[in-house]
Amino acid sequence: MKAFLAAFQFLTVLPVRMDLGERAIGQGIWFFPVVGLLLGAAVAALDYALGHVLPAAPASVVVVIALLLVSGGLHVDGLADTADGFFSSRPKQQILEIMRDSRSGPMAIAALVCVLGLKMAAVTSVPAQPQFQRAAVILLMALAGRCALVFQLNLLPYARSEGGLGSAFVKARSWLQVVWALALLAAASWFLLGVAGAAVFAGVLLATVLFALHCYRKIGGFTGDTLGAACELTELVPALVMAGWLHAKVSA
Repeated sequence: MKAFLAAFQFLTVLPVRMDLGERAIGQGIWFFPVVGLLLGAAVAALDYALGHVLPAAPASVVVVIALLLVSGGLHVDGLADTADGFFSSRPKQQILEIMRDSRSGPMAIAALVCVLGLKMAAVTSVPAQPQFQRAAVILLMALAGRCALVFQLNLLPYARSEGGLGSAFVKARSWLQVVWALALLAAASWFLLGVAGAAVFAGVLLATVLFALHCYRKIGGFTGDTLGAACELTELVPALVMAGWLHAKVSA
């Protein structure tokens, strides 16, 4: 139970009023996909309710805002800091210092506008029917983002030599966590979207691996900021892949 609460505390704005300890924080990795499922289901339910009072476009904007707010903006902050650092064309140590700076530069603003704008457009492009198709995509967006965290935590070393919260995760990580996260994502994708779900899963896996490799090339591992960026970028993939899948069907 403590591990689940630790995952919930780390990934959402909802406070957990108890001392969880480093071991519970590390073991919380196992529950990242579960938290993603719960958040995705909640936001999908919100979208379903909004569908009765709003057109698809403004409802999609609210969905993206809701996904942002449930984490308290933590992941978009990581995306902004990562963009500032990675696009600076500086050596590793300077990139890490730039990422630590709380001020947002032009690359941060550009990254946020591009990613959030593309999310809104992609979600808008997915209709609710048949069979709650849009709700399925929204649920998979939240799940995919949290599975990407599990993947990056296990694939990469911690990039900061001075340690930090990432150290607790590194001590508790296991490749079984990756197998569990990918199995859950694959099963949910196939169950909810069938063959299109297989394409969604493949897209998420490809995006996750490519971004992890890019992080390794730039800074030699992960930081809290790159975890946030991984979540935001991977959240985009299910909606984008499904929008492309539907467009290809219409064009065929």
